[in-house]
Amino acid sequence: MNKIETDIIIIGAGPVGLFTVFEAGLLKLKCHIIDVLAEPGGQLTEIYPKKPIYDIPGFPSILAGDLISNLMEQIAPFKPGFTLGTRAKKVTKLENGHWQIITDDGQIHEAPNVAIAGGLGCFEPRKPPIPNIQDFENKGIDYIIKDPEKYRDKSVVISGGGDSALDWAIFLADVASKVSLVHRRGEFRGHPDSVQKTIDLAEKGIINLIKYAEVTEINGDETLNAVGISVKKPEVEQLTIETDYFLPLFGLSPKLGPIGEWGLNIEKNAIVVDTLDYSTNQEGIYAIGDINTYPGKLKLILCGFHEATLMVQSAFKRIYPNKNLVLKYTTVQGVNGFD
Repeated sequence: MNKIETDIIIIGAGPVGLFTVFEAGLLKLKCHIIDVLAEPGGQLTEIYPKKPIYDIPGFPSILAGDLISNLMEQIAPFKPGFTLGTRAKKVTKLENGHWQIITDDGQIHEAPNVAIAGGLGCFEPRKPPIPNIQDFENKGIDYIIKDPEKYRDKSVVISGGGDSALDWAIFLADVASKVSLVHRRGEFRGHPDSVQKTIDLAEKGIINLIKYAEVTEINGDETLNAVGISVKKPEVEQLTIETDYFLPLFGLSPKLGPIGEWGLNIEKNAIVVDTLDYSTNQEGIYAIGDINTYPGKLKLILCGFHEATLMVQSAFKRIYPNKNLVLKYTTVQGVNGFD
């Protein structure tokens, strides 16, 4: 394999990694993206491409997959390179101050700057402790919803009390024939607006809301056909609900993977950064998006966009320390003027 040389190696092809290409392109910096997934988009493509996102400026609502399509169109003029379907494994600081990254497939990448935009890092769904749950995975049990049309006119049981469980319960109420939401507590930990919408739908009988309860049994032959639920309040009771699908939506268990062995300062499974430019303790390596941490950190896509913007300014100065960097608005010069 030929060595790939660029200005910024971006690890992670999620929305923040993709937007980094655009901001870098405005400064005439070239980027190459590495991602373990087979296509760009990160969690938005892999986990919830059909889920609407409401906090992207200028879009009252946009599907996650559409946001990725828009970002890919936005960065197309800057011709980024991609190494997909393989993990960034080994990092080495070279004598010239550049960084060398080798992926699992042996591909060598070299650049003066590295931007880690790996979202949650490597992730896997949190599974409920039900003995035979693996027997029904992809046979009625889904941990990730990629296409909600799969559940059209079907009976669905959802477990969880966070934003993912609430949002999908609300969304699938218009898709599935029946939606039951099971939560082990009385209070939810999701966004207040989503909580209220769920309660309103439950009061109207559109969602079957079962609180202080857990799914403890899974039944079926070749595929799932029923779940057993243990209700603890007001008194202990065992319920059985016939269903086509059981969706345990307890979030993802993040793991940094090989990045955790790169000598970076790690705090609670996230990379500590300086908010001046989102640099790490390793000069030339930055961390942006959900994978970083600092006082006041908010894990929002739009915050990652902001972090990427400041990061590329710093990356430019590392490459061209003697050049004055003057901010030029795209409304004045456009995008093509930067090519």
